[in-house]
Amino acid sequence: MIELSALWEPIRLSLQTAVAALLIVFVAGTAAGWCMSRYTFRGKLIIETIFLLPTVLPPTVVGFLLITIFGTYGVVGNFLYSLFDLSLMFTWTAAVITAVIVAFPFMYQSVKVGLDSVDRDIENAARVDGASEWEVFLFISLPLSLKSIISGLVLSFSRALGEFGATFMFAGNIPGRTQTAPIAIFTAMEAGNMTLAWTLVIILVVLSFAMLLSIRTFAR
Repeated sequence: MIELSALWEPIRLSLQTAVAALLIVFVAGTAAGWCMSRYTFRGKLIIETIFLLPTVLPPTVVGFLLITIFGTYGVVGNFLYSLFDLSLMFTWTAAVITAVIVAFPFMYQSVKVGLDSVDRDIENAARVDGASEWEVFLFISLPLSLKSIISGLVLSFSRALGEFGATFMFAGNIPGRTQTAPIAIFTAMEAGNMTLAWTLVIILVVLSFAMLLSIRTFAR
């Protein structure tokens, strides 16, 4: 018999974490994609490589770097703790930060690809007609790259929802606080509770399948 709280809490935390991360990633990824697609500057290749680095780094490396930066004795973490008595490690905020880091590359890359495919002549024609850069971006560039943006949103949400290793290291495994569904699956397996583990796995598989199916349906 599965306790409802043991099933619901990890799913709730995963969804809340993924949604919060998605809101941040949408703004940051869209802005970064626009800048990298529309402007050329020194060091652009290095910056773009840094943006995409989380996709190839092992989760333990990402977790270690987050602890080094945002941990109590990290560069940012020590500053926050000294000034505001604020510690990010082993909090829900830490889970969100981790989700943002691992999901950002998917949003950024999707937006950049979408914007790269937009005909620049259309944008230039709008500028000639008196449209501001903001109007060009909002009413021309974004609508014409909408499919790529939606694909980026779905992929970013899926990545944030399934994050495990870095979250485990940085946010910990605290039931009802930082124990997301992937971490709950690991914990259930260690405890021999395969019924709970399988139930969580099935829920995540169904969610992931639905999101991937929505991408393919929308892109047709």
